[in-house]
Amino acid sequence: MVRTDLLGRLGRRLRLEAMSIGDARKSWDVLLTAQLLEQHLSKADPVVDFGAYHSEITGTLCRLGFSHLTGVDLNPRLTRGPYPHQIRYLVRDFLDSGLPSASCAAITSISAIEHGHSTDRLLDEVGRVLKPGGYLVGSTDYWPEQIATSGVSIFGMDSPIFSAAEMAALFAAAESRGLRPVGPLAYGAQTPAVHFAGRDYTFAWFALRKQPA
Repeated sequence: MVRTDLLGRLGRRLRLEAMSIGDARKSWDVLLTAQLLEQHLSKADPVVDFGAYHSEITGTLCRLGFSHLTGVDLNPRLTRGPYPHQIRYLVRDFLDSGLPSASCAAITSISAIEHGHSTDRLLDEVGRVLKPGGYLVGSTDYWPEQIATSGVSIFGMDSPIFSAAEMAALFAAAESRGLRPVGPLAYGAQTPAVHFAGRDYTFAWFALRKQPA
């Protein structure tokens, strides 16, 4: 069952400095991400959020007791995010994060990898920054069949909607870098959750684990 209310209410309770956080249509991906990280990590493990502007996940993890959190995004307003004394915010491109190699137990990325997407740059940076055994957990715009997005720009970047074939290609490229899915893969979708720029689509959630050396 998809929950669209729980973490949307949580985001609104964060009371941030004039920054709206969360989307009631899809906070289920934040819930699944938080549940997976609670299950597999300690609260002291370092977690980094790629594409952290407007993201719910850092504030949610902070409230859950995670104590080593970093958010990375190009938007300079990122520093207005929740819990600034507990979350480190870095205004920079997450495809070239500058974070130390093998320094993170998990990377989250909620509805962010599609903006200016580059499979090779993303996976190379994730593979570099993650510790062996670490997790990449995130979500992205998705519809099983190909949807044309030419001419659509979000945050000044191309923003493709991943198809089933493109997600499979992403996972194959991840596999070549030692990043394997956590659990079985399913590519079906029946009901669009979003109507934007004349296109109807939903979201895909994924979790990959970097295999120990």
